[in-house]
Amino acid sequence: PACFFNFMTLFCELTCSPRQSDFVSATNFSTFDKNTTNSSLNVVLFFLGDATCCETLGERFENCLRVLFSSWGSLCVRHPLTVILTSVVLVLICSAGLSYMSITTNPVELWSSPSSRARQEKDYFDQHFGPFFRTEQLIITTPLNASGVFSPTSGPDIHFSSILNISLLHQVLDLQTEIAKLTAEYKGETVTFKDICISPLAPYNDNCTILSLLNYYQNSHEVLDHEDVVFYVNSDYHTHFLYCVSSPTALDDTSKSHDPCMGTFGGPVFPWLALGGYEGTAYNNATALVITFPVHNYLNDTDKLGKALAWERYPCLHRFVNFVKNYDNPNLTIAFSSERSIEDEIDRESNSDITTIVISYVIMFVYISLALGHINSFWTLLVDSKISLGIAGILIVLSSVACSLGIFSYIGIPLTLIVIEVIPFLVLAVGVDNIFIIVQTYQRDERMPEEELHQQIGRILGEVAPSMFLSSFSETVAFFLGALSSMPAVRTFSLFAGLAVFIDFLLQITCFVSLLGLDIRRQEANRPDILCCVKLSDGQQEKSEGCLFRFFKKIYAPFILKGWVRPLVVAVFVGMLSFSIAVVNKVEIGLDQRLAMPDDSYVLDYFGNLSEYLHTGPPVYFVVEDGHDYKAPEGQNAVCGGVGCNSNSLVQQIYTISNVPSSWLDDYFDWVKPQSSCCRYYNSTGAFCNASGKPLSTKSTEPLPQGTFIQGAVCFGGCLKFLLQLPLGHAAYSTAVDLKENNTDVGATYFMSYHTILKTSSDFIDALKMARELTDNITQAIGPHNKTYSVFPYSIFYVFYEQYLTIVYDTAFNLGVSLAAIFVVSTVLLGFELWSAILVSFTIAMILVNMFGVMWLWDISLNAVSLVNLVMCCGISVEFCSHIVRAFSVSTRSSRVERAEEALAHMGSSVFSGITLTKFGGILILALSKSQIFQIFYFRMYLSIVLLGAAHGLIFLPVLLSYAGKSQCSNIHKSQNPVINLKFTVLCGMSQNLSHFG
Repeated sequence: PACFFNFMTLFCELTCSPRQSDFVSATNFSTFDKNTTNSSLNVVLFFLGDATCCETLGERFENCLRVLFSSWGSLCVRHPLTVILTSVVLVLICSAGLSYMSITTNPVELWSSPSSRARQEKDYFDQHFGPFFRTEQLIITTPLNASGVFSPTSGPDIHFSSILNISLLHQVLDLQTEIAKLTAEYKGETVTFKDICISPLAPYNDNCTILSLLNYYQNSHEVLDHEDVVFYVNSDYHTHFLYCVSSPTALDDTSKSHDPCMGTFGGPVFPWLALGGYEGTAYNNATALVITFPVHNYLNDTDKLGKALAWERYPCLHRFVNFVKNYDNPNLTIAFSSERSIEDEIDRESNSDITTIVISYVIMFVYISLALGHINSFWTLLVDSKISLGIAGILIVLSSVACSLGIFSYIGIPLTLIVIEVIPFLVLAVGVDNIFIIVQTYQRDERMPEEELHQQIGRILGEVAPSMFLSSFSETVAFFLGALSSMPAVRTFSLFAGLAVFIDFLLQITCFVSLLGLDIRRQEANRPDILCCVKLSDGQQEKSEGCLFRFFKKIYAPFILKGWVRPLVVAVFVGMLSFSIAVVNKVEIGLDQRLAMPDDSYVLDYFGNLSEYLHTGPPVYFVVEDGHDYKAPEGQNAVCGGVGCNSNSLVQQIYTISNVPSSWLDDYFDWVKPQSSCCRYYNSTGAFCNASGKPLSTKSTEPLPQGTFIQGAVCFGGCLKFLLQLPLGHAAYSTAVDLKENNTDVGATYFMSYHTILKTSSDFIDALKMARELTDNITQAIGPHNKTYSVFPYSIFYVFYEQYLTIVYDTAFNLGVSLAAIFVVSTVLLGFELWSAILVSFTIAMILVNMFGVMWLWDISLNAVSLVNLVMCCGISVEFCSHIVRAFSVSTRSSRVERAEEALAHMGSSVFSGITLTKFGGILILALSKSQIFQIFYFRMYLSIVLLGAAHGLIFLPVLLSYAGKSQCSNIHKSQNPVINLKFTVLCGMSQNLSHFG
């Protein structure tokens, strides 16, 4: 045997560069066959043909990897303390970056790219008009049956709903008044509602804007009780209500009390903003009162913004959120929300689920610690267990995550909640699988004569590390390419995940290999696990195959690859694939914001009432960028909506889809028209008089000349500025017009309207699409062809829902890039076996398509969260598939079926125990989470990923390889047989087994 060994070694060296005349090519040997004696060789010799260039290159690449990892493993075992200490120091240095860690919870930063159209338009709006105000809102209903009938002086009786009962209105007014008196503390200062509220007429009128029905009654109990009685009730709160809902801008209701309808803040309260639960314009049948407290939002002033945040919610009962949450009135049912509520509830959700996540990981950790050990007998239980090694493997996984977070924190990339919640799960799936493969391969191996421990572990690492490198590097490249996504949440996840997976692989082939060597020495010294200082009496240590391995080898693998089972497996999986393809386009797009809230969140009631009662959607602003000429008649007619304006003007096009457009230009025309009695200026001095007609001086006033404004007189800028200083103009349009050039010209402006009622994600997405289509048409209609400005729509929700306009493309791009990366890396690391890489990629693609089928069956929508999970699914699927395919490619059995059976027997148990069983217990715990988003997007999707991955990797893939795997005749890879196995490559159809040597 020794002579033959030396001869074959020399022969391999001589034939490393195959020529046309070579009899053999690309030989390899590694270990003795277990079924032979240690002094014999089991060699299968094949009749040879020419090896292709790729086969030769692949053979050399495989040899390089094998030698490299073997040498590295031997080095790590010979110098364990040096390797471990070096690893610990590097981990600590990288993890120190966590001190610079910042977490992004701002939904805008999570879901909207800074370069996206919605973000750019939001920035433009904020810079020219200020950020959209913060909204504190109450929706109030009543459980009482307090409806009544009002009998007017003429006409039929009018029904008034329970919530419009005067007694309840007084109670609501008390609540509203108490909220307006709430205070907060911020940096030692007392913050009142007046400090942060929107006062459109300040400083002349510092009353806060409160959009409430009670503002029809000037927020006064006395006005609410006004009655005009002769022989019967002539007018009271009923008649005032009916008058104001039809004329909300009226300054006099013509009653004896002459009560105005305009709010105390100087602006109107439109009934569709203050009432809910009615049909058409039957406001008297409203079943809900809506009270909105607009609060200033500050773009670059953190102190002022801090005051608003403190007033909204602070750890004290006398703040808005806590006050309303604890408000007790059995006659009123209150659903409410503040501007910060969603972000606060998401944070609370994450904190509340920490316990669930910890329990989930503890279960997985306990399983790993126990499952790594291979107990040969009861008497050697303490010696054979590998609890300490399992804990070390877990710490390595967590260290790789900490290093990834720390390195990117050094760079200044902020974390997201998705990164914190998902990446440990992902790296655990990848890392534990590799740990099981290393340990279980050693447990099944027999040390050869004259072979030392470091040589054995090096040889084992040379066998399994290329497969680990294949899976880990494929995932790393796939994740890093996923960072090309424009969606911040997906990009951040991909960066952190890719680095964490690669660092985990590096720690496994260094630190873990050294720890494995120490643990084996401990076991061979007959010292118990954990208590390694204790020396037990020597006993004979025998190695035996584990139960799971014997099950896969003796029962499962032969059954799956039976002649009648294989066609059945193919039929079932083809049916699953066909069904999934049919329902891919039926998966809903979007994310119901209610799912992001904990089950016990007060915001859920608010969302429900919002959909049920509100009769108008969010406000939408049609912004005309700076550049339009409002002085020229053509520019005016292209925008205005009155008589003589273009039929396709901006206001006219908005009016076709909304009956409540707000146009400062049309109101300005009404204000300056010659027959108006409100606008006068002194021809001699150019000074203005006020809106009531009272002159600013004793001089008489003269009307503006006919057609002055339409002809573009110099009065335009000054007149407009004066209009915006008047109470009504200032309240309605002070922020809508951006004056420039010393207030003589108009820059950017907006025209406001409202969306229709939006309830579902598809409603919001469609609203965004329609608004953009409308503004594209307006842009084409209002300006010259060489214009450098445009019209765009802006609403507060656009930055969140814009992602869904391209979510299908983003999903296809991210998954396509990931699959392409896996294909390229698999091709190289499988020794340039193109067909094997195609089978790996095809199986992973099947898993992804089947995931869409599961998403449709389980009501999981497609959004950024599910996209992150799909990208993670792509990475985990590599673990289920790549090890099996590589084991198949290096098998030396004669037929595809036998090679598939051997691959499944040897790698199937490690994959099953390393991924499937590890994750299964932890995933089940996620079902107990209080968070709906955890239950749907984590429990359901994670469970589907693991089950589909296991089914395809352990059932479908071996059957596929038995039908379509690469034939043995052209295979030149090395065997994983633990004894030296010499194998020669041949051309297809020319192989012939000549003899066996032993």
